[in-house]
Amino acid sequence: MGQTIEAAVSPEPTDEPTATVPWRSRTVQIVLTSTALAPLGVPLISPALPVFRDVFGITDAQASLLVSTYFLVGIVLSPFIGILADRIGRKRVLVGGLLAFGLLGGAMAIAPTFEALLALRIAQGTAAAAIFITTVTIVGDEFDGVQRNAVLGANVAVLSATAALFPVLGGLLAGIAWNAPFLAYLAAIPIAVFAQVALDEPDRSDSGHGIAYLTDVARTIVTPPLMALFVVAFLTEFLLFGVIFTAMPFVLATAFAPVMIGVVILASETASMVTAMSSGRLARSLSNEWLIAVGFACYAIGFAGAWAAVDLVPTMGAVVVVGVGVGLLMPVVDAAVSDRVTTEYLAGAMSLRNSTTFLGRTTGPAVFAGLAISAGFGYESLLLASSIVAIAATGVAVVAGPVRLARATAHHAST
Repeated sequence: MGQTIEAAVSPEPTDEPTATVPWRSRTVQIVLTSTALAPLGVPLISPALPVFRDVFGITDAQASLLVSTYFLVGIVLSPFIGILADRIGRKRVLVGGLLAFGLLGGAMAIAPTFEALLALRIAQGTAAAAIFITTVTIVGDEFDGVQRNAVLGANVAVLSATAALFPVLGGLLAGIAWNAPFLAYLAAIPIAVFAQVALDEPDRSDSGHGIAYLTDVARTIVTPPLMALFVVAFLTEFLLFGVIFTAMPFVLATAFAPVMIGVVILASETASMVTAMSSGRLARSLSNEWLIAVGFACYAIGFAGAWAAVDLVPTMGAVVVVGVGVGLLMPVVDAAVSDRVTTEYLAGAMSLRNSTTFLGRTTGPAVFAGLAISAGFGYESLLLASSIVAIAATGVAVVAGPVRLARATAHHAST
């Protein structure tokens, strides 16, 4: 079941190749190209929301449903998708998810009404959840130790890079025609064909059927260590989307043009990408618990720096530190979950992680906007409050590492 407890806390030195990404691996190529599609979901169409509003004669709130419903479906259906991947195989779910993602997205280009467009969008959110879940599950199946961290780091780096580039592409396509951005989704179809031809289905043991299987999945997933990791996943996305993608743009809008706000967010995404690419090397010398602690410490420093900043340069520096935290936290959560779950239930665990991730992305902006406007706290105060929350999370992670090591040592001595 992955690394031993002692190795997870204090990784032994390994040969350098084990901490690198096997770029020639067909599995890695399929995972990374599939992951590259993920930002087509929201960043690609976000710049075009005003265009959709004007074309269909709807309100801003109605146009925003194209974003919110995309994540909400994933929150609800991710566990069922995970169970399906454990029962019928990762490859079938990934290929089906890619085909549905591409075909449903392409169909949006000819949607006759906004209601039809929204219905296609909701269905596409289900397909996107299938891609998210199966890609990280396949990495957990195929790789171990620090190499797993390295591949998951590359996965986050690809996600950050495309998330930074696709808003520009979406804006350019929307300038050509209102439905041109949706044609980009068709890129998922050749990737699905590639996955069908080149991907090998990981070996899985027969884990039972029906109610017995569901009971085994719940027993495996609902444990204190895994629940703690899901809290980390939620808090990572909740603070990221609440601060960087909600509070910061409103704070910066009082002094800077929208293009500069985009540059600030791009700086954060770039730092996340660079850091995530180093995840495997970092995992050779630091345990997952310590990497989580350092990640939240970066959050605390970055949020506090953004709160104190009075000019663009210090603000840029602050969000870069936050981006480093994102690049540390995201790969480590998936690696740590993979360490603790056997292969036959890994997709179920990853599906719950996906639900918590989507929940953080959905609630973060809503909570921060509500507290800032309705409750009257103001976005600046929320930056400082977020730093305090991140400090608390850092402290919990710092304590968790030694406690786990002490328990592992006691268990080892008793056996």
